[in-house]
Amino acid sequence: MRTELTDAERVLWRLLRGRRIDGWKFRRQHPVPPYVLDFACVEAHLAVEADGGQHNGSLRDDARAEFLVAAGWRVLRFWNNDILANPDGVGETIRVALVRG
Repeated sequence: MRTELTDAERVLWRLLRGRRIDGWKFRRQHPVPPYVLDFACVEAHLAVEADGGQHNGSLRDDARAEFLVAAGWRVLRFWNNDILANPDGVGETIRVALVRG
C-alpha cells in the first residue's frame, strides 16, 4: 500500500469518490488478500486498476486478475495515459460496467 497517489490515480479517484458515478461507492486501496486493489466498488465486486508502463505484458498482473475473477470480482484496467487523456471516457466505461453488472 502506498500513501501517495500517481497523477493518473489522483484523476481516477476524483472520478470515483463521493459516489460520483450513479451513486456507486468506491474505496481506494481496498484489500483482497493477498492483493490490494487500486479502487474497488465492493457492492458491485468491481476492481478498477490504473496501470503504468511497468504493467505492459505482466504475467503477475494476469495471475492477479485470474485470482480476482475466481474470487467473484470483475477487473477493469486502464493505462495511465488513457486516464489522463480521456477521464470522461474512462468514467463512462466504468459506469457502463456498473450498470451491466
